[in-house]
Amino acid sequence: MLGRAVDDISTGSDSEYSNSWISWFLSSKGNEYFCEVEEDYILDRFNLTGLNNEVSNYAQALDLITDNLDDDIQDELRGALDVQARLLYGLIHARWIVTARGLAKMLDKFKRVDFGRCPRVLCQSQPLLPVGLSDTPYEKSVKLYCGRCEDVYSPKSSRHGSIDGAYFGTSFPHLLFLVYPSLLPPKTGPVDPTPTSRSIENESSRKSRRVKEEPEISESLGETGSTASVALKAERYRPRIYGFQLNETAKLQRWQEAVRDRQILRLEALEDLS
Repeated sequence: MLGRAVDDISTGSDSEYSNSWISWFLSSKGNEYFCEVEEDYILDRFNLTGLNNEVSNYAQALDLITDNLDDDIQDELRGALDVQARLLYGLIHARWIVTARGLAKMLDKFKRVDFGRCPRVLCQSQPLLPVGLSDTPYEKSVKLYCGRCEDVYSPKSSRHGSIDGAYFGTSFPHLLFLVYPSLLPPKTGPVDPTPTSRSIENESSRKSRRVKEEPEISESLGETGSTASVALKAERYRPRIYGFQLNETAKLQRWQEAVRDRQILRLEALEDLS
């Protein structure tokens, strides 16, 4: 990822650097997921606490982001600093988008569907939000979270798929829905992000439908010999804010896991009979 970033940076002309670095960065291809971090937030050193341990040449990278870097710096060194500046801006961006002003900017992008729509057919083109699977850089690339099916997907574009997930963090989409609860999509029916659409009737109908679908799953056991073991290994995404699982989501997932456990017991019983 860093190698391609250096290649992309090396193609930039001097005229591009005549504008602000942040404007150049946001206008570069593949950076459409990012929003502009306000300069006063970047200049407040309290907001950058600890980032000096994450970024090499931290002071110079910060000067480059804020357009205070000396113009006579060598081109080779500028290329290396650009890589570090991207890392620093990404980590600042992850902190910025969970502030009130940052959430408002990302909300505008969400309403414009800048992050794409859910590929799951039953989600009926629900708009997505970027999320990281780790808050540590260089571990996981960015994913797209659907608030309707509560699952994550890889971006369609390879440029977006190479973005570090730490630049958005693990809490952002869930905090957005917590601050703007009217945007939380319903689990069934058409996409209409209003509070009235998330009614108790929808919840009960969804539960009853899943109970009816259980026999269909158990009848297909004969085609695969270890369905129960496969079900036990299945992973699922767990929405969290600052490491803590959401209360309502946690209750729903506990119910879902209880249903799954009952189904696994039925599958194991059928395997023993066969």
